[in-house]
Amino acid sequence: MTSQEYWQYWLKYFNTIIAPSILATLRMLSASMVLAFVLGFALGIVLVTYGPKGLRPKKWIYKGVDFIVNSIRSFPIIILIVAMSPITRLAVGTTIGEKAAIIPLTVAATPFLAKIIENSLNEVDKQLIEAARSFGASDWQIITRVMVKEAIPSIVAGTTLSAISFLSATTLAGAVGAGGIGAVALNYGYQSFNNTILYTSVFILFIMVQAIQSVGNLLYKKIL
Repeated sequence: MTSQEYWQYWLKYFNTIIAPSILATLRMLSASMVLAFVLGFALGIVLVTYGPKGLRPKKWIYKGVDFIVNSIRSFPIIILIVAMSPITRLAVGTTIGEKAAIIPLTVAATPFLAKIIENSLNEVDKQLIEAARSFGASDWQIITRVMVKEAIPSIVAGTTLSAISFLSATTLAGAVGAGGIGAVALNYGYQSFNNTILYTSVFILFIMVQAIQSVGNLLYKKIL
């Protein structure tokens, strides 16, 4: 095969298989991370508010939410994807495809982000919180105007790490029929002994990780 023939061969696979899978991966990752961030943020606020050193300590609420969060985190993602199949089918009518993958990926990412947000908010200087309270700020004002504001750099750094981790989770979702670049690497590359597709897919995943980390670093520097 000449060099020209090889690149024509590569371009054919890129246009028909790899490029659509890149878009599928980006859709799965972005949708699940946005949903997980919203849910994880709410759970993180609950954990910080009702935690042992929180604004309104309530042991039974904190223990209940913390138990749920830690229970979900204890499941390997591939097991969670399979175990949630009945719920996924009930929600979207199928267990295969991008929409079906977004639900377990969101459920898997939510407790991780909840813990990241809880830890970030707990790192805020207690003297700032006490100062805000002495000026008559409500709990909500302390959370939104003091704690979240001070914790944003830490939240950005943690969310960036989570996004990179769950990029690999889309590969696991691809293994059970969700599609994406990871599935292409496995099905068309590894299992079909097609090194061109395999290493192109791996290189694209490498670029995606670098891009996510670069965007996270840029946001972190701008916020600081």
